Amino acid sequence: MEVRTRFAPSPTGYMHLGNLRTALYTYLWARKNGGKFILRIEDTDQEREVAGAVDVIYNSLATAGLEHDEGPDVGGPAGPYVQSERKPLYMPYAEQLIASGHAYRCFCTKERLEEARKAAEAKGETFKYDKKCLHLSPEEIQEKLNAGEPYVIRQNVPLTGRAGFDDVIYGHVEVDCSTLDDNVLIKADGLPTYNFANVIDDHLMGITHVMRGNEYLSSAPKYNLLYEAFGWQPPVYVHLTPVMCRDTAVNENGETVEITRKMSKRKGDPSFEDLLSQGYLVDAVINYMVLLGWSPRGEREIYSLDELKQIFDLEGLSKSPSIFDMQKMNWFNAEYTRMLSPEKYLEYARPWLNKVLDETRFDYARLCELLQPRTEYFAQLPGMVDFLAEMPEFSNELYVNKKQKSDLATAASALGAVLPLLEGMEDWTEIALHDAVMAKIADMGIKNGQMLWPLRIAVSGKQSTPGGAFEIMYLLGREETLKRLRSSIRAL
Repeated sequence: MEVRTRFAPSPTGYMHLGNLRTALYTYLWARKNGGKFILRIEDTDQEREVAGAVDVIYNSLATAGLEHDEGPDVGGPAGPYVQSERKPLYMPYAEQLIASGHAYRCFCTKERLEEARKAAEAKGETFKYDKKCLHLSPEEIQEKLNAGEPYVIRQNVPLTGRAGFDDVIYGHVEVDCSTLDDNVLIKADGLPTYNFANVIDDHLMGITHVMRGNEYLSSAPKYNLLYEAFGWQPPVYVHLTPVMCRDTAVNENGETVEITRKMSKRKGDPSFEDLLSQGYLVDAVINYMVLLGWSPRGEREIYSLDELKQIFDLEGLSKSPSIFDMQKMNWFNAEYTRMLSPEKYLEYARPWLNKVLDETRFDYARLCELLQPRTEYFAQLPGMVDFLAEMPEFSNELYVNKKQKSDLATAASALGAVLPLLEGMEDWTEIALHDAVMAKIADMGIKNGQMLWPLRIAVSGKQSTPGGAFEIMYLLGREETLKRLRSSIRAL
């Protein structure tokens, strides 16, 4: 049997990292088994739909390298692949359930349902629809239909017995039918709810494996009741644990404590697009997200997408929530950044450098050689090199460095001695600067740090820079270096 998986996002505006991970696992399982990866847009909740969100889904999947075999934009034998365009398909199946007694029309008004909900809350009970409309006679139903009264179609969940399903991660899950509500299957506007559409669509599209978040665990028994009502074989369920993050909160005692919570755009957690806009590499994000909830065999952590297609399995999926850690994300991205060729690194770095530097003034190739080993993500670069464009204000206290045996007096002496040497130099290369300054240090009989530390501070105004004094002086050029050095000496 061909493995067929589906990624079925709602067009709500952005690619949440948890959604990206689900798409990855779904894609990898299909590719591992030589099957088909299907994209389906679930837009039945049109109040939540965001304009342009479908394009975000297409672009995110394409950027991530997750090419779908069937979908709204590429077609396929099971189309259409947008739920709102499949509207005519659902009502016949709902009518079939009504005929078999597994569903019924409900004419209850919003006001009656709200009153019933409030009454349940007042008793401290969980609201469940009371099946009032299940007991309408055929004549009463026809009368209401003739009068044009709006209605929904509800699932008729048994009052007794148990409903359950088998899940790859959680094993056998089973609940008492008496705890389940009669889901709405078809809304008053004729569109299906998610609970109904996903069952019908998964069956008609031949989906063999359903991977989705574990928030749907409680609903899956009701889905299986629908499969049983139709006499269909349910898919293999894989309910994935959530992607969490660490945060702080104030407890009832007014204390700030560390908590874990689900990632949320509203709380400032990054989406896939956010990470890319900050200069994270696609391959690094993909690699990290795959390992949030799945463990390969062994200690290795760096994998290409092609390698993951070969080794991904369901046995490695975790039963525990995963923690998204920005420091770990930065580590992955730094590893991938260091693997870039110098030419590719420059290609990525150029737009970020151009935010603060004039490329005609600086040797970008050399600058990138210095930056590449230090880069965690590319949005850092402007703040790492802005001192080259303009000398920042700084305190003379920066010259004081116990480790380098530097203080204000030794700094003033070293800089005063090296200035005439640099003013007389015409060969302004790193090698020439290095040889001349190091010879001067030897002549003065001082520690290297007593010259090189204050020289770095004097021409950069920073304690931490990509490269040391010689690299910075080369990048700045002769005139700018001497200008900065003279100004710093005057300020000492």
